[in-house]
Amino acid sequence: MSIEDFEKELKKGNLQSIYLLYGEELFLLESCLKKIRNLFGECVKGINYIIIDEQNISNIISDIETPSFGYEKKLIIAKNTGLFKKEGKKKCGDLSKLKDKLIEYIKENENLLKETIVLVFVEDEVDEKSELLKLINKNGILCKFDFQKPIQIEKRIKSICNSYKVQIDASSIMYFIECCGTNMQDLINEIRKLIEYVGEGGTIKKQDIDLLTIKKLESVIFELTDNLGKRDIKQAIQVLQNMYTKEPLSKIIVTLYKHFKNLYLTKIALNMNKDLVRALNLAPNKTFLTSKYKMQAKYFKEGELREILQELCDLDYENKSGKIDLQVGLETVICRYCS
Repeated sequence: MSIEDFEKELKKGNLQSIYLLYGEELFLLESCLKKIRNLFGECVKGINYIIIDEQNISNIISDIETPSFGYEKKLIIAKNTGLFKKEGKKKCGDLSKLKDKLIEYIKENENLLKETIVLVFVEDEVDEKSELLKLINKNGILCKFDFQKPIQIEKRIKSICNSYKVQIDASSIMYFIECCGTNMQDLINEIRKLIEYVGEGGTIKKQDIDLLTIKKLESVIFELTDNLGKRDIKQAIQVLQNMYTKEPLSKIIVTLYKHFKNLYLTKIALNMNKDLVRALNLAPNKTFLTSKYKMQAKYFKEGELREILQELCDLDYENKSGKIDLQVGLETVICRYCS
């Protein structure tokens, strides 16, 4: 089930007896888990509310069987149990035996479980070929929380703004995503600041985003590269010096190297008519960056990009051997290119 469909089910107040929630988008996952708890109602820990992890997973069947005295149902949340991890060729060990027992138990007590429990598995690591996963998909709800794509994020941000009677257009939302990334927790935090700033009936604009949001390092690197492409040495150094106050110098150089490597790969991919998303190995929530990579690749010749990459590698070596200060060396590389 998609995240959107799962959210609709919860909004309707529908609770199933068994769930498996997993994936990278932890903010939305935790948000749905909270909605399940709220829909369930009063939770008394140890009575009708049980929390299970890998330390006490061996008790899961007995916890399911124990009556929730005084309550109609019991809510069991099992986090990172290890039951869904991929097994080796030889299936052995207590966890494997427990998994087999649990599969049989669910099969034999399907109707009873619907009447007595709400069992929610929340996992970091999942083997999507797991028999237990397939069983839950058949008898309950399975939802994978992938990072949201820009178009999905756009709808969510627009919806949040509308609920506070604040306006924001599509181009401003895309700029907001470019600046702040695609992590929903970060985006929610940043959009709340902007909503408070413009107030009810206000409109969030690009200058508000520049003024108030905490931009991701990757976004600032794009800004630095724009200045390099335009040979604006003063502004390039200014952006770089602003980064020093927010990020470790070593992280800046690593991110800068990765960025120019992507520009180099973009240049090659475009020359060979290759698919850019595949060439850069971009995740689905990062594909919107292709247009920016294409635009910035035009600033540089292929040979220039190779030289910048080599100079950054040489800088790392010379710094480790004590020949040059990292900050001085990085600014020298930038000044040399702009000159």
